[in-house]
Amino acid sequence: MIDQYVWVEKYRPKKVEDVVLPESIKEKLQRFVEKGNLPNLIFSGSSGCGKTTVAKAMLEELGCDYIVINGSLDGNIDTLRVKIKQFASAVSMTGGRKYVILDEADYLNPNSTQPALRNFMEEYSKNCGFILTCNFINRILEPLRSRCSLVEFKIAKEDKAELASQFFKVLKTILENENVEYDKKTLALILEKNFPDFRKVLNEVQYHSSTGHLKSEIISSFGEEYKKLFKNLKDKNFTEVRKWVTHNNDIHPDTLFSNLYTMSVDHLEPTSVAQLVLILADYQYKQAFVANPEINVTACLTEIMAGCVFK
Repeated sequence: MIDQYVWVEKYRPKKVEDVVLPESIKEKLQRFVEKGNLPNLIFSGSSGCGKTTVAKAMLEELGCDYIVINGSLDGNIDTLRVKIKQFASAVSMTGGRKYVILDEADYLNPNSTQPALRNFMEEYSKNCGFILTCNFINRILEPLRSRCSLVEFKIAKEDKAELASQFFKVLKTILENENVEYDKKTLALILEKNFPDFRKVLNEVQYHSSTGHLKSEIISSFGEEYKKLFKNLKDKNFTEVRKWVTHNNDIHPDTLFSNLYTMSVDHLEPTSVAQLVLILADYQYKQAFVANPEINVTACLTEIMAGCVFK
């Protein structure tokens, strides 16, 4: 039922050629599909750039049986021993090789689950293959990396405009299909604000389209939220900063850090911009390891509030 209401699922591409990706990546993945037998793969890249989508599309095109395991939610050793072992050891109903998509595999326990997974890959190699997706390849153990072909979902600077244009067309088609009236400027702003996190873009478009209209009024709200934040940081009002983080917890930390970096020149004294860059770099790295992202963001803003000089 969720596929009928959540646009990310409802409009998830079913073929590799329909996924918005640089052509160099699509051609490589398409060759895997044409061979008809995928090797073990690792898809590495930023959040929402299409890793899980293209993994599913490849297996759908091949007609393979597969399951999806979320490493951040269900990444303990018991999952490996029960769910994955049971699936990997059984014969496919459609014939051919089965596959396990391990989403967010960089959150699998490096002391238990990842070492055990290495043995599973070897033991069930004839019957089952694995596709791992991750945001941070350095968190995948080397013995696992050596057993997989790595595909990095990197978007070169020269490809960004073309990909944004392609996804803009996709968004227009979805809105027209859903009978939503929209303002092109607003749609472009949402895309620019969250690019290249396509999942975040689509989720935000759906959220702001709940009334059947996507209007320009929300443009001002984006900027106003950040103005409030910088004012509270300047006033050293920790209580309001904390409330701001909670109220805007739908903003991905990567997007927040990027926007703070971009807007810093307008709100900070020139001598403090460099300090902010160092703070952001530190907390962006920590974001990959923390248990509670909201606390990490709040800590980052607290350090900016305490250590930077505002205009």
